[in-house]
Amino acid sequence: MGAATAAMVTAIVGVLGTLLAPLVTTWVAKRQRAEESQAEEARRLFEERRAAYTGMNRASRHFHTMLKDALHRLRDGVYTDDARAQVEEARRDYRDRYAEAQMVVPEVVLTASRELNVILAAVDATAKRVDRGLSREGESADQALLDLKAAEPALTAMRRIMREDLGVAD
Repeated sequence: MGAATAAMVTAIVGVLGTLLAPLVTTWVAKRQRAEESQAEEARRLFEERRAAYTGMNRASRHFHTMLKDALHRLRDGVYTDDARAQVEEARRDYRDRYAEAQMVVPEVVLTASRELNVILAAVDATAKRVDRGLSREGESADQALLDLKAAEPALTAMRRIMREDLGVAD
């Protein structure tokens, strides 16, 4: 290759470099913006899921506690309208947190929540029947308290699944 050819190749590469540099720069900038956008979306979804888990966990535990308190009060004959209203409010909050979470949490969490809900709903129904004097055979506040104990492992399992999904290690 002669000096003239080398000079011409160098000139062509230089011109192409000058012409392509803005295109490459634009392509790299677009790619970086796309990656940043994807990372931001992932962070937003993670925060949304974490908030849903926090709400579900808090509402589930609060409803459990309110049911336990209600059953103790029923057993002791000191269940008041105010206590009934508090249990109802806890039940509504629990239902609302679950409804919100359905759109953002994975099915494994919803399954764990449904397993817990079966227990809490059954105990809630029993408490209402006992309170109204319409308890079925074998139903009592004491029996419902024993039945409510089954919710504790379900609460723990649901929390563990949520923590695993969030990447929280023990």
